[in-house]
Amino acid sequence: MTLNLRQLQTSAPDFEAEFQRVLHWSAEADHAIEERVATILADVKARGDAAVLEYTQRFDGLQAGSVAALELTREELKAALEVITPAQRQALEAAAARVRSYHERQLQACGLSWSYRDEDGTLLGQKVTPLDRVGIYVPGGKAAYPSSVLMNAIPAQVAGVGEIVMVVPTPARSAGSNVARGEKNALVLAAAYVAGVHRAFTIGGAQAVAALAHGTATIPRVDKITGPGNAYVAAAKRRVFGQVGIDMIAGPSEILVLADGSTPPDWVAMDLFSQAEHDELAQSILLCPDAGYIAQVRAAIERLLPGMPRRDVIRASLEGRGALIHTRSMEEACEISNRIAPEHLEISAREPQRWEPLLRHAGAIFLGAYTSESLGDYCAGPNHVLPTSGTARFSSPLGVYDFQKRSSLIEVSAAGAQVLGPIAAELAYGEGLQAHAQAAEFRLTDRTAKDT
Repeated sequence: MTLNLRQLQTSAPDFEAEFQRVLHWSAEADHAIEERVATILADVKARGDAAVLEYTQRFDGLQAGSVAALELTREELKAALEVITPAQRQALEAAAARVRSYHERQLQACGLSWSYRDEDGTLLGQKVTPLDRVGIYVPGGKAAYPSSVLMNAIPAQVAGVGEIVMVVPTPARSAGSNVARGEKNALVLAAAYVAGVHRAFTIGGAQAVAALAHGTATIPRVDKITGPGNAYVAAAKRRVFGQVGIDMIAGPSEILVLADGSTPPDWVAMDLFSQAEHDELAQSILLCPDAGYIAQVRAAIERLLPGMPRRDVIRASLEGRGALIHTRSMEEACEISNRIAPEHLEISAREPQRWEPLLRHAGAIFLGAYTSESLGDYCAGPNHVLPTSGTARFSSPLGVYDFQKRSSLIEVSAAGAQVLGPIAAELAYGEGLQAHAQAAEFRLTDRTAKDT
């Protein structure tokens, strides 16, 4: 069965219209989902644990006498580390070490307090403090994501967050079925132990987001919620933002490969598959100035696809939102990449450093043929929670800075008050705020002398 994958040329007169069709994705939330989520959030806020138990039984098929029974102890997390295979444990601990090392460097670069005194003796600065408590949402049910545990919990731990609360659904059956699935995944629990999670609950969905945002008798209220989830989780995070912080509203996963034709075509084909296999709405795009190479990549896709376990999902993704785009040059490919602002951007070229300065907007940039996006997903070190749907134009990867807040420090000396007071008073009078002005004027030396 031939794959119906778009091939575009930037030199074609209809390129712009076809390109916009490739990029189009509606982020509008389903109204039915929004209404259902609003009901769940309000119910959990009003009834707490009782509502969480009810929805966990209804949606995940898990029956428990209390929410406390759904909490995983540190001993259970440690036990999971002991039962996974030696190879899994070695991989998990190696990945965690690299992720922790990267975020520790990030902390040194941007996460420290600082201050200075100006010529008047006034102290100005910034005080950086970690959040008290954060909640991390780890997807579950269809698959297990220990990498999501590492990428959310480790930067929070490095930032110095006081308490990290994890929620992860472990559905007992699929919707409308009695087929058992989604049992507690040992690799996910082991990752929670390695990453320093303090408390963990086997709940998911909008009810888990509501519990974290509002708190219940058993589940503590957090200051911020991070981590990906399904449409219900995204809708819930959107609704609780403002009561708590959130990382981002994630859209479908994306990969953009800039290729000069020097990388084996099979490698690029598999890199495109690596995002397409996530779900049918994921997007995989190749930009290349070499038409012959594009044909080789397409042939590799056709040859390799039948052997992929998730070939139906990959096919739907590539046919629905994928594209192979022939550009006039690598420079033009870089321009188009900046328009797309992809989540993952691979520069699969002999001289990736030549093109990297031309690229302004991307969640993560992978330099060179050997740097597959999948290495970034699991163990390279930088965070894999990245902005999607073009939001890399103004958003950044999850990092230590997402688990910290900054307070300004100001200490004005007596001499400094004489300099700043008249400036502040003049501007305050201009705004019609007399109390502001006089608060500054009261501290002026000549005013103080008059008052005495």
